[in-house]
Amino acid sequence: MKEYEKIILGIDPGTNILGYGLIGINKNDMELISTGVVRMQKLENHQLKLKKIFESISHIIDEYFPDEVAVEAPFFGKNVQSMLKLGRAQGVCIAVALANNVPFEEYTPRRIKQAITGKGSASKEQVASMLKNMLNFKEIPKHLDATDGLAVAICHHFSKGIGEHNKLNKSSWESFIKNNPKR
Repeated sequence: MKEYEKIILGIDPGTNILGYGLIGINKNDMELISTGVVRMQKLENHQLKLKKIFESISHIIDEYFPDEVAVEAPFFGKNVQSMLKLGRAQGVCIAVALANNVPFEEYTPRRIKQAITGKGSASKEQVASMLKNMLNFKEIPKHLDATDGLAVAICHHFSKGIGEHNKLNKSSWESFIKNNPKR
């Protein structure tokens, strides 16, 4: 595999289809390393799906050695059961990153779309089209969950690693005092 200053794994968690994308960074250049999906529709229960997510993300980390992981944060929906399942999928992705000592960050769907297209309400198709142009890949994958995972990684790169998790810490009084000791 080619050498990169940094490799970022982006994940769009899901319990039927999980999308992921890996980008390599050298200076300000981004390069597509890999993108794909993990399918779980045929697994009979939620526990097996969570196990599949754990094993799949572990395998991706073992194969590509990402320096950072970026995960799409669950959005607020009307169906509480769906939100719980999605939150568990996200939690498993984060746990795998933590177990492998890979720092992680979270980004909202709106922020990811804004970073890629300039519009927080962009469709999956618009995001995929912009990514195709940005990274010069030949065709858009069949499952847009793959490009969604890729979008998370690129949003993380554009955000310089400051997502929802880090943003909260950056604005605390403790952080302010630490960064401004003479004030």
